[in-house]
Amino acid sequence: MPPGMFVNPADFYYILPELVLTAGAAIILAADLATARARQGLITWITLAVLGLTALALLPFAGTNVTVARGLLAIDGFAFFFKTLFLTAAAITVLMSARYVEVEGLRAGEYHFLVVCATLGMMVMASGIDLVTIFIGLETMAVSFYILTGYLKPNRLSNEAAVKYFLLGAFSLGILLYGMSLLYGLSGSTNLRTLLTVLGSQGRSPLLVLAVVLVVAGVGFKIAAVPFHMWAPDVYEGAPTPVTAFLSVGSKAASFAMLLRIFVEGLSFGPIKQDWQLLFYMLSILTMTVGNIAALTQSNIKRMLAYSSIAHAGYVLIGVVAGTTRGVTATLIYLFVYAFMQLGAFVVVTMMRRQDVIGDELKDLSGLYFRQPAAAFAMLAFMLSLGGIPPTAGFMGKFWLFGAAIEAGYVWLAVIGVINSAISLYYYVRVVVFMWIREESIGSPVVTTPAMAIALAAAVAGTFVLGIYPKPLFDFATMSAGTLGVLGAAAGLP
Repeated sequence: MPPGMFVNPADFYYILPELVLTAGAAIILAADLATARARQGLITWITLAVLGLTALALLPFAGTNVTVARGLLAIDGFAFFFKTLFLTAAAITVLMSARYVEVEGLRAGEYHFLVVCATLGMMVMASGIDLVTIFIGLETMAVSFYILTGYLKPNRLSNEAAVKYFLLGAFSLGILLYGMSLLYGLSGSTNLRTLLTVLGSQGRSPLLVLAVVLVVAGVGFKIAAVPFHMWAPDVYEGAPTPVTAFLSVGSKAASFAMLLRIFVEGLSFGPIKQDWQLLFYMLSILTMTVGNIAALTQSNIKRMLAYSSIAHAGYVLIGVVAGTTRGVTATLIYLFVYAFMQLGAFVVVTMMRRQDVIGDELKDLSGLYFRQPAAAFAMLAFMLSLGGIPPTAGFMGKFWLFGAAIEAGYVWLAVIGVINSAISLYYYVRVVVFMWIREESIGSPVVTTPAMAIALAAAVAGTFVLGIYPKPLFDFATMSAGTLGVLGAAAGLP
């Protein structure tokens, strides 16, 4: 083997969090084999320990900005931000899954193993600065979610959701890979920084425009942007509720990390930048408008939150369209605050699942205030935050997004975003009406377990703390976006 092909031992240090998570996944499987079914609850706490150790292994890289693995991975502030987000979302998902797994009679070990594997794929995507690395991370995440979506084996909706997600996911992946292959053919490299240099010197060409359109379409499916959103409502409704929560937060955030890496670091030069900004401009308007209008008529909470998630993808695209450092910062801020309010809403929906009640219809929330006042108050906070009402984190996130758009000259895009936020209040307030005004009680009592209480408290705390005192998050996001800006300095980021 040529000397240049040997792996640098230092690379293993820089990917320590991923190695810890990989080892932890193997430990979870082993623990599942050694644990009796009656004590499957232990797997939840083992998984949380694995995520905690991974977070500790991540801390030393808070200020690191290096490229490792022969240019395949970037260990920088941008990756650190998203890895923190993924681990936080995974931890809340694991906590809300504890009782749900028990009620559904699922094997906890296999379930949590797949959650950890999906998180691993997300972390690789966030660090990937090579198209091949990004693809490997994407597939690790996607395959895990394909299985998790169909994890309720006797459930027809779950099986149908898994098949739809797999088939449409494979189709969109083909489109994405075709676009990536064209980029490779035009530049002779899969490295994003090389793409920026080589393609920037070549200028705009019909093949390059086609490649950009195909990559935008492939990424559009992953973030559930209109018109690539058709899979989301059915998949969100049929998947196990905690999986739906993790899919709507973790997968979306990872896909936006991929989007920013590809377009800001690799394709942000000259006329081609204007091309993809125009494409995302149109996608943003379509996505938030269609998502909000479709959500107005939904009676199933998971489908309503699915269309809401589509609309929020449209909001996040506003920061991408801005194309400035503040735009990237606003994108990171919104993805972080969105994780708490969206996961929190799904914690309450998961809580409604009992042996005699599925718990995912609006009528199932009837009288929740009279049965579980704390859960009703938490759901009120999440709905207000998703609607962008102060003093919640959702308000601060939208404030920064719309401000970034106005600063970059996209005033009408910000205006359309504000109008859509006003429209969304109708279906968010509708949820509150069912909880606080309708008194009928349906099904057996709602039970709150310690794990569920911790998940709910963490989501509520994140929603209010980041709304009242967002400075630490703003500083964190600004630093993280700055590392992406330095890497893409030639792309014209201020």
